[in-house]
Amino acid sequence: MSLPAVVVEDLSIGFGDHVVLDGVDLRLDGGRIAALVGTNGSGKTTLLSTLAGLLPPISGVCSVLGGAPGTHPTRVAYLRQFHARDFTLPLRARDVVAMGRYPRAGLFRRLNRDDRRAIDKAIERMGVGPLASTALGEMSGGQRQRVYLAQTLAWEADVILLDEPSAGLDPQAKGLLARVVREEAARGAAVITATHDVGEALRADHAMVLAGRVVSSGPPKEALKRESLLEAFGLGVLELPDGETVALDPSHGHGEHDAHAH
Repeated sequence: MSLPAVVVEDLSIGFGDHVVLDGVDLRLDGGRIAALVGTNGSGKTTLLSTLAGLLPPISGVCSVLGGAPGTHPTRVAYLRQFHARDFTLPLRARDVVAMGRYPRAGLFRRLNRDDRRAIDKAIERMGVGPLASTALGEMSGGQRQRVYLAQTLAWEADVILLDEPSAGLDPQAKGLLARVVREEAARGAAVITATHDVGEALRADHAMVLAGRVVSSGPPKEALKRESLLEAFGLGVLELPDGETVALDPSHGHGEHDAHAH
């Protein structure tokens, strides 16, 4: 039996001695999707950054692909919530997607046939072919997000970390994102996505609700109960007359919210 892709036990994370989130337990196999749910500041991004090897754990166990976070940089892809201002440079969409091959190819090796195949496939999957020669600065926020998602797909990583991947996407693009995330899991990747979107989390295999601590963790229909969402989102949880639950994150910079049956 292969080892889990991600193993976290009694993990405390944060910055220096400042604990942002503690008591985290998670075991995620390849081919499975986990969703981290909570407002901005709940610890979602800090956990992803720790798994990516960008922040050292404060205490506890944290293993990614059998080693310490950061041990396998070519096998772990991380889509950040806030991107470097790449669009201040004259970069085309295809240039940005190609950066997803740099961890494998290095900055100086010429891209080979496999690299070009992965880039073309990622561009096609995220529907950004018509934008391939367009500069980032000329795109809408949603178009740029799809380009960055294509970059992540081009990586062909074994562990994929996504921080608010649906930010700025229209409903059609959100549906496309849901499909490619499931496809990545189907090929064997472990996917962890941070989101404030309850519907996005309900499509995962495991959900963890965060609020500076682990409020609930388990199968989505159990972890995403109204009581847990109320604790995480406060007054930002509404129950509509038709039985739908809406989680609103007033701290989220994009100001988005979604209603989902629950």
